[in-house]
Amino acid sequence: MARQSLREQLLDAGFRTIWNSGYAATGVRDIVAAADARPGSFTNHFASKEEFAGEVLDRYFAYVSGLVEAALAQDGTSPVGRLRRYLDVITSKLEAHDWARGCMIGNLSLETAVHSEPLRLQLVAIFERWRQPFAACIAEGQAAGDITRAFDADDLADFLLSSWQGAMLRMKVERSPAPLERFKKIIFSTVFAKEPTQ
Repeated sequence: MARQSLREQLLDAGFRTIWNSGYAATGVRDIVAAADARPGSFTNHFASKEEFAGEVLDRYFAYVSGLVEAALAQDGTSPVGRLRRYLDVITSKLEAHDWARGCMIGNLSLETAVHSEPLRLQLVAIFERWRQPFAACIAEGQAAGDITRAFDADDLADFLLSSWQGAMLRMKVERSPAPLERFKKIIFSTVFAKEPTQ
């Protein structure tokens, strides 16, 4: 029987290692060791660490997209309630790692955007796709009068994702959920609050 390819094993190990340690601190040797693979096996499957990180990033975004789909699902919960549900789900996952790990998309944006044009472009595309379900949920809330119509739904979705990434950055620095809770408190009492009736 032919030996199973180590490709998936390397990707699984790299996913964990890059998320825990970051891109710069993770060497090919670390990935190979975490996969319990032979030296040299990495180059049989990947042309470079950069290409490998791109595949890990796609895998992570697929994971996040599943969380987004579940949280924003139209199940009778209001659009604002679904947005809150997403942020609360992510908060619970961040807590499980003692507020230290953050979001791989945000982490790689900080680490690689200046040094890797392919990864930067991949991140641009990810943010575009990531924004879409949030914009749709926000537009639904705007139509119901539950979210301000002073701003375009796409712009509000960008604002939500960008500000949430900033809150997670502060969370990692402080090792505390306080920045996340502060963000949620402000956003749900301002742009994601009911518009005052005239």
